[in-house]
Amino acid sequence: MNAPEIYPVPPGFAARAHVDAAAYERLYRSSIDDPDAFWRGQAAFIDWLQPFTQVSDTRFDPDDLRIRWFADGTLNASVNCVDRHLPAKAAQPAILWEGDRAGESRTVSWGELADRVNRLANVLKGLGVGKGDVVTIYLPVIPEVFVAMMACVRIGAVHSVVFSGFSSESLENRIADAGAKVLITADEGLRGGRVVPLKHNADRAVATQPSIRHVVVVRRTGAEVPFSPGRDLWYDEAVAAAEPWCEPVEVGAEDPLFILYTSGSTGKPKGLVHTTGGYLVHAGTSWRIIFDWHEGDVFWCTADVGWVTAHTYKIYGPLLNGATSVLFEGVPTWPDSSRWWSIIERHRVSIFYTAPTALRALMREGEGPVAKHDLSSLRVLGSVGEPINPEAWRWYHAVIGGGRCPIVDTYWQTETGAVLLVPIPGAIPNKPGMAAKPYFGIRPAVVDAQGQVLDGPGEGNMCFAGSWPGQARTILHDHERFVRTYFAPYPGYFFTGDGVRRDGDGYYRISGRVDDVINVSGHRLGTVELESAISSHPAVAESAVVGYPHEVKGHGVFAYVTLKEGFAESDELRREIVAWVRERIGPIASPDIVQWAPALPKNRAGKILRRILTKVAANDFQDFGDTSTVAEPGVVDDIVHRRRQELAGSNARETP
Repeated sequence: MNAPEIYPVPPGFAARAHVDAAAYERLYRSSIDDPDAFWRGQAAFIDWLQPFTQVSDTRFDPDDLRIRWFADGTLNASVNCVDRHLPAKAAQPAILWEGDRAGESRTVSWGELADRVNRLANVLKGLGVGKGDVVTIYLPVIPEVFVAMMACVRIGAVHSVVFSGFSSESLENRIADAGAKVLITADEGLRGGRVVPLKHNADRAVATQPSIRHVVVVRRTGAEVPFSPGRDLWYDEAVAAAEPWCEPVEVGAEDPLFILYTSGSTGKPKGLVHTTGGYLVHAGTSWRIIFDWHEGDVFWCTADVGWVTAHTYKIYGPLLNGATSVLFEGVPTWPDSSRWWSIIERHRVSIFYTAPTALRALMREGEGPVAKHDLSSLRVLGSVGEPINPEAWRWYHAVIGGGRCPIVDTYWQTETGAVLLVPIPGAIPNKPGMAAKPYFGIRPAVVDAQGQVLDGPGEGNMCFAGSWPGQARTILHDHERFVRTYFAPYPGYFFTGDGVRRDGDGYYRISGRVDDVINVSGHRLGTVELESAISSHPAVAESAVVGYPHEVKGHGVFAYVTLKEGFAESDELRREIVAWVRERIGPIASPDIVQWAPALPKNRAGKILRRILTKVAANDFQDFGDTSTVAEPGVVDDIVHRRRQELAGSNARETP
């Protein structure tokens, strides 16, 4: 493919930015030469109760793994996230909430947030929750999520937020694994005009979980729901009756802060454990730098609260810095496809952080919905969740950012806790679709299949040498799996499971999961590169590529393609897309099968569920596993139906 174009730092941006090009080079070099000195300086951002004396004690040896940061320091997360902002900001907005229904909104001040946190903390104490106990939070995207998380950490409890789109079975599994004492949920949730029966799901989940002693229920819709006296209590009544002050509990830097479950394609969900001191240092300082936040900026991250993106850069990052954040309960296309843009205009959002899948869906609607609204307040844009294809990047930059906003294309994972690769605005020029350069203190390594570290341009496995404070410490109850998955494949390195390409300028582009690489006639093709090529076609809104068994090539290229509005499905367009890919990558990359897909199966975070697409491409329509994460279950049925039709010959389209 052609080398990506470079978008320089916008004129005048660097002069105001926290970090310019020269500062980045200087700070990065010092963070690598003396990481303890660098992170000691960053840790001054936190208010410590007992200052630490040792910065790090780390070793990436599978036989003797150690990840410890600021280990003898003590602190309290809620004090850092809420209390310390009260003298200057008690009356200022902390949260600008927009409900699923247009026109339903609420502003929560820092003072109100502090009051609710203290009261709920006392409620939890009264229910027997103490330091180290786990509280599961199963709530929609409402301000009470912030309150619940901060109330937990105020008393030293560990929160486990479960995505509200998960089924009762998924919730039950996570409660069982964590051994949670209390569940905080709501009567119902709202999303895209539909009702989510949260209390009903919660009741089914806790029926077999004796560890849950109490269920705290937020009244979101006011619907009548089953209520078990003695076990259940209403959030509003309990909080109103509680004392307005709760003494914060002192915890160690290496004490657990939260558990967050991440699902793999196989095996049970992994409960990643993040600890307090290192996570807060990395989350708080990186959020301010990578989004170039300044006092007065309004920040909006669209991620659901059940994902790590929300934990680090929707909740902890903004709270630690005393920032005002937008919180939105709904979806970008309800009640119409201009909803996001109307919210940006209404609240004068400065920094906007979202996922490529959402952008591609909105691209299908054209520029009309965007043009209705004034987006001139935007200063920085961000992308997260998967590699952003260049076509979507350009649309985001030109249409949403008006050509003036740098795009922070972030690369990180639940396991890493905070950002690893990022084009820091004001310091690093953008290349569409590339995660750019390492964040401070981060040492990326491109490692080939034999474990050799490659220098200069090249491609291989995305690994990292040396630890960083925000890194997860273990998988709950399964440390051996933690070591085996991340540290055993390439001893001395943290293995992300992703493939990567590094160019001559030292920019990194993630090529997708290593297991998403398709081996076609001995040629390894990354699905991200193939999807980027397909999605750059003028008729294509989005695509997903998987491999399927091919008797000649070993694997063939199977492309699911979603068209933009105004383009019709046709054999001619199929052939045109195949030719388009041949021209941009080469004949070996030509899709063998192109299947039209009006929509792709995604979870609520916007990630495409490739395991489902892979099974369908292999004509395996049995047992898709846990599909509770699918945002639109009907999408799977449609894809299966279309594939069956093709196999029956009524609409088969295998390209020569």
